[in-house]
Order: sequence, then C-alpha cells, then structure tokens
Amino acid sequence: MKGVRKTFGKKVAVEGIDLAVPEGELVGFIGPNGAGKSTTIRMIMSILFPDTGELSVLGRKSAVESKDRIGYLPEERGVYKKMKVGAFLRYMGRLKGASGAGLAKRVDEWLERVELGDVRNKKCEELSKGMQQKVQFIGCVLHEPDLLILDEPFSGLDPVNMRLLRDLIREQHEAGRTVIFSTHVMVQAEQLCDHIVMIHNGRKVLDDPLGAIRTRHEARAIRFEGIDGAANGRAAEAVAAMPEVESVTNVDGQLEARLVAGADPARTIAAMTSAAPMARVELHRPTLEDIFIEIVQGSAADDDERARLRAQLRADGAGHSRAHGAAGEGVGA
Repeated sequence: MKGVRKTFGKKVAVEGIDLAVPEGELVGFIGPNGAGKSTTIRMIMSILFPDTGELSVLGRKSAVESKDRIGYLPEERGVYKKMKVGAFLRYMGRLKGASGAGLAKRVDEWLERVELGDVRNKKCEELSKGMQQKVQFIGCVLHEPDLLILDEPFSGLDPVNMRLLRDLIREQHEAGRTVIFSTHVMVQAEQLCDHIVMIHNGRKVLDDPLGAIRTRHEARAIRFEGIDGAANGRAAEAVAAMPEVESVTNVDGQLEARLVAGADPARTIAAMTSAAPMARVELHRPTLEDIFIEIVQGSAADDDERARLRAQLRADGAGHSRAHGAAGEGVGA
C-alpha cells in the first residue's frame, strides 16, 4: 500500500497508509476498535476501494486477481445456516479451486483437528457461534492459501478455543504462509507476531518487528507489593516520595511506580527495598498496550487518560462487529 486513503462521506477512515508485508511474515494489525484496521483489510481484499493511493496483493493490482491464493476470515461472521457443515466446507473449498476426491477427506481431517468431528452432518445454524467461527476458519485454510487474512479472529472465543486458534495460526505461518491478522487485544499480537503495525485514528503510528519495538521502548516502570495488605499503603507512600519515581498507580490490581526520565531501574529497585518492607519488587517491561498508549497519548498523559484507553483496548469487540453489521450473514469466500 502506498499513500492509501479512504473516506466515508466526511469521515476519514484511513489516511495516507504506506505498508509493505514481506512474503512469509506474520503481521499483526493492532489498535482500538474504530481505528481503521478493518477498512484497511477490506481494501486489501478489494471489498472496498481506496479514494487515492496504490495497492497490490501477491504481485497483482487486486486481490480479485489472486483470490484463490488468499484465505480470508471477515470480521462479520457468517455461514450458510441451512447447509450441513461438511457440505458447506466442501462448497467453500470448491469456490477456492480445491476439488477432487481428496477434498472430503481434508474437510473431515480439519473438523477432527478443531474438535468438531461429530458435527459434519449438522446444519450450520445448529452450532454455537464459537463452533461456527472454527468452521469459517477451516473454510479459510482448506485450499492451502499463500496469504491468510484474519480480521479479529479471536473475538467471541473462549480461552480454550483462543489457544487452539492461536496454535493453528502459528502452524499456518510455520508452513510458509503469509499471515495478517487484526486485533484490538494487544496481548494476542504479542503472543503471535513477528511484526506489528499499529493504527490509530486511521493513521499508521508504528510499523516494526516486535523485537525492535521492545528494544526501543525501555522499561520505565517497577511493580511492587508490600509485605501485607496494610503495608501496601505505607510502601506506596514511601515509593511515591522517592526522587526517582514520577508516580505510583494501581494497574491491574498491582502497584506500579513509573520512573522519571533517566532513572536507573536497578538502583531504584535497591532504593525501594530499603524504603519499605517489600514482598515483591520487579521491573515491568512495557507491553504493546503500554507502548500504544505512550505513542498515541504521550508520556505526559495522566493516569485517567491511560486507564480510559486501556479499557477501550480491552473492551469486547462484539458491539463493534455488530455496528458493521449489514454483512453479518455473508460468507468469507
């Protein structure tokens, strides 16, 4: 993508995005709901077309020209409700050019792999939403695509099925396929990706390998715990009074001291253990969520601003999916 821009009336959804995804990479598109991730993916898939800019997919001007080499799981979930699961997946495979005697066997093998071997003769409408989602994922990979594009693939899954899907995505990547997936839950990208693209308000704010991001954003926070509950308050007061400490806040139920610029974390930890009795003191390396908040709000953002954006990043994406809803019954063919 080169200088890609997309508007809907007066609303600018994507502004000036440049993006190059090398073959064989696993890339995470991350950012809060409404940031422009799905619009970007829909332009890659030629569902939407950019107002300006250039775009090519797998060396061609449009995904339409390479559709049989792409597997796509849209944000809006959908199956043909009245079709039986096995027949639906065989149909999806044929749409993508996978045919012959081996197709039915491959469908059965995949259903077994995702623990749905006993539903092949059930109608799709009889399955739970999580089961339908796994069926759609099979439809994406059945034809062994070169490029796999997954829009919020973990939304609505329970923890067990999240782990299963994460393992399957990693397996697809290890087989040499290029994988792009979007998520507003940063930890999912952190667990999977080689490369991170952060999008905020339609603009790309970061585009780097995960290792480089971690190296560049040094640890500037220390999490700690007093000896007991009552001591936590005294420990927080003692730490907050230290000149090396900018602020002490409660993050996810843990006390966190943010350091002033230039403070030495090792020396600060030693000083903290001298300042108050501690049960635990550890350097907290910034997560992608921390880095995103710092990039979009700046290091000067107050704790309430950080908390608001953190809550937005962790909110369930289901409402956002429904907001796009018109295509809710569509199929990611």
